[in-house]
Amino acid sequence: MRRLALLAVCAVVAGFLPFVWQVASTSGDRHTAEGVPERPVALVLGAGVRPDGLPSLLLARRLDTAAELYFAGKVEAVLVSGDNSVDHYNETDTMSDYLVAAGVPENRIAGDYAGFSTWDSCVRAREVFGVEEATVVTQDFHLPRAVRLCRDAGIDAVGVADSSLEERRFATLYGWVREVPAAVAALGTAVFRPDPTFLGGYETAVDDALAADAE
Repeated sequence: MRRLALLAVCAVVAGFLPFVWQVASTSGDRHTAEGVPERPVALVLGAGVRPDGLPSLLLARRLDTAAELYFAGKVEAVLVSGDNSVDHYNETDTMSDYLVAAGVPENRIAGDYAGFSTWDSCVRAREVFGVEEATVVTQDFHLPRAVRLCRDAGIDAVGVADSSLEERRFATLYGWVREVPAAVAALGTAVFRPDPTFLGGYETAVDDALAADAE
């Protein structure tokens, strides 16, 4: 029984190690919106669209943060990366429309329609859109993994978290708990570096957004 208990404790500790490493290795790369260093591009990761076609609350808060970074001069363009795998579901256009409604110039927004996962979004940002430096925008519980994976994909990434949902304690706690097994999967991704679901050729959307004059 002691041996089984010891093995169980070891398994739990081992399961937490990737999460601890993920948080520790990105501690210097996660910032507030006010303190984040300037980067050319904000990379906003998708987080669901409601049945009425509006962004989910999580996604809306990410987009609000990206707009804040743009208006503060912390980024020059925004790359929205979401899921458009089926005709009736389009995270990417929903994200773009939300930013435009918030006042971000449309020609400063680039869309990635094949951001099916955090890793896919990071790899495609680097390989398809040529992003070398970026500020990743997501929720605080997701940010360590997002920054880590983008760095593993070859992007000089820093991150800014939306923390406006901290008062929703259950949702926030669930998010952090979910990141423990997700960190294990992310470690495997960083080691084996699988191809994204869809890669495709080079796209100039980010280049065009960076070169555009503000409307």
